[in-house]
Amino acid sequence: MNVTRRQLLKYSAALAAASAIGLELPLPQGVGAAQAEKWVKAVCRYCGAGCGVYAGVSKGKVVAVQGDRDNWNKGFLCIKGYYLPSILYANDRLKYPLVKRGDEFVKISWKEAMDLMTGRFAETIKKNGANSVAFYGSGQAYTEESYFMNKFFKGGLGTNNIDGNPRLCMASAAVGYVSTFGKDEPMGAYDDIYHSDCFFIIGSNMAEAHPVIFRLVNERKQKGGNVKIIMVDPRKTLSARIADLHMSFVPGTDLAILHAMAHVIIKENLYSRDFVSNHLVFKTVKDDKPAKVSFEEYVKFLDEYTPETAEKISKCPKDDIIKAARWFARSKATMSLWCMGLNQRTRGVWVNNLVHNLHLLTGQICRPGATTFSLTGQPNACGGVRDGGLLSHLLPYGRLIANEKDREEMEKFWGIPKGRIQPKPGPTAVDIFRSFNKSEIKALWVACTNPGQSLPNLTPYRKGMEGKDTFLVVSEAYHPTRTSELADLVLPAALWVEKDGTYGQSERRYQYLEKAVEPQGEARPDLMVMVEFANRLLKALGREDEAKRLFNFKNSEEVWNEIRQCSKGTAYDFMGMTRARMKKAHGVQWPCPTEDHPGTVRRYTAKYGDPLLKKFDPQAADISFYGAKADGNKATVWLRPYKGPAEPPDAEYPFALTTGRQIEHWHTGTMTLKVPELKRSAPDAYVEINPRDALKLGIKSRDKVKLTSRRGSIVLEAKVVDVPRDGLVFVPMHYPDKLINMLTTDAYDAMSKQPEFKICAVKVEKV
Repeated sequence: MNVTRRQLLKYSAALAAASAIGLELPLPQGVGAAQAEKWVKAVCRYCGAGCGVYAGVSKGKVVAVQGDRDNWNKGFLCIKGYYLPSILYANDRLKYPLVKRGDEFVKISWKEAMDLMTGRFAETIKKNGANSVAFYGSGQAYTEESYFMNKFFKGGLGTNNIDGNPRLCMASAAVGYVSTFGKDEPMGAYDDIYHSDCFFIIGSNMAEAHPVIFRLVNERKQKGGNVKIIMVDPRKTLSARIADLHMSFVPGTDLAILHAMAHVIIKENLYSRDFVSNHLVFKTVKDDKPAKVSFEEYVKFLDEYTPETAEKISKCPKDDIIKAARWFARSKATMSLWCMGLNQRTRGVWVNNLVHNLHLLTGQICRPGATTFSLTGQPNACGGVRDGGLLSHLLPYGRLIANEKDREEMEKFWGIPKGRIQPKPGPTAVDIFRSFNKSEIKALWVACTNPGQSLPNLTPYRKGMEGKDTFLVVSEAYHPTRTSELADLVLPAALWVEKDGTYGQSERRYQYLEKAVEPQGEARPDLMVMVEFANRLLKALGREDEAKRLFNFKNSEEVWNEIRQCSKGTAYDFMGMTRARMKKAHGVQWPCPTEDHPGTVRRYTAKYGDPLLKKFDPQAADISFYGAKADGNKATVWLRPYKGPAEPPDAEYPFALTTGRQIEHWHTGTMTLKVPELKRSAPDAYVEINPRDALKLGIKSRDKVKLTSRRGSIVLEAKVVDVPRDGLVFVPMHYPDKLINMLTTDAYDAMSKQPEFKICAVKVEKV
């Protein structure tokens, strides 16, 4: 079936709902038409929205997908979701273990692969200690897989050299939530969309990156009467088509805009005195430490951030800033939504804090429709990595490596000697690969992710990954990828419904994915490979008894049951989410402390059903940010001074480069570029250039254009279109033959260690 890009856009879930622009169409003929013998309940493999799906199986193959009408997505899927079956049967599916011999990859048996891998890791640990090995995981792995590896590396091997790719996408959101509210993850839910009268969307092209959630927003806009949508983005994206106010600004200057909105809210008495008095503390940083200040000091801090000043810094009109502040504060219920545009920044945590500030000042929080909601890029970045504690500074379910009590609690729970968990957080994503480049880390296992394409400032890290003095193992569903091509050993991984496990998504919703079909060739579920590796390695290190006692899981359900116990008594509490219940349910939201509890739609409020509020704050009448116990269960409004990006444009490199997603593809394209319909619709990378900039440079659409940063150059086809603002160019991130991350900077946020993918300086030349 030959589908044009226009047809794809017309029937994508994001734009099909956009009746205001006449794009209400049924699916193209043929999608989902295959007759299935049975339907197996699962979740979409792509973004963190967590759309429920059913996989249709016939003769041992997945032949169709349909949306789960009983799930939050009401049966709707985006274009990528409808074409999911194709990812399982691509020509380059990896079906056998491969080892690199010289410049060639050679097929070997699983026994040979595991002997080699175990031997190299054991040799390295014996010679150089546990900190000479590392694991780099993924927000795409199932929760059981991430939890197991976290337990094995931190509790079994005694090293914190374990991090994941959510460090590249969601770390700033996580640290933003923790620093403001005391605990990670949104307190609201998709249900808030149905109650909101004002949507403040910043740093997110929802129409293309989270189409089904955007569909709900647009539906609310069409049916909700006087619903306002504010879009804050340097690009006039597809999402901005339905906005009542599109606020364009110079990339990296949105901190000034958010402070100016707070300035207006205070000066015009649009803030909630009750909420300020009863639920907030105010903090700044003095001598590198948090310090409490008064509300009056915060007001004085805002004095310099007038709308006029913000306009000079950001080039966003002051009248737009004032209008946005008034709409935000006066709405019956305001919901903020954001994604990588805020997170992938050297001030990502700060700008997350400033969005939270607006909600806290106005009391637009902890009630239906009023919430701060971070959108998630990967299907299990929340569940397996943020909640499960895979990142190098975390332990499972809100515990911290640096906290002695938390370490002791996990050592007791895991049944390991006191002191086994190292007190110093391990290296984060970028630093793991920096250490690997230097051979400080000598053996590295990468699973379910593609850092050979996705890391920032890519060139030195790619060189390091193919180093002669190190050992790189890659677990992958496809070969070659831009990472597997650099590996010493490649392990074939079962993909999606070729295995079972659990995903946890943006609204704290956990869902179980059933196994529907057998893996391709000799591919194996990652969990079973991890269990075998852990047992083999500990045996090689002379600790076979510990391996049998702590790491000899037979299936994912056994791991899930340990996860439930690990969460018990924490602010996450999954105890009510049994595997039997998860098989029947269409997602359950934590906290869910008992089997008869329905799950929690909104946290931190007794009125709207948080079951843990009275447990952690017995004196609370209704709202309590009980994760922030040290601050009297109050949320923090932060005084974060304005600071721009690490590498703003200058005379030599006068343009800002930003990267992102387009509706047909996802992340590094390893799956979506295997789908013929999606590949035909969006086959190649390109660079978007504003028409005014293009005119000055003598560039027309389809001309070849060279982009150059301080780190590298790339030649792309120009797309002259009135989407990016003047001085901004945009390139999609998906294409393995055009490695745009060779140009991006690896400067990162000091608090979250998340790199600033979204902004770097480039020059643009016609070839």
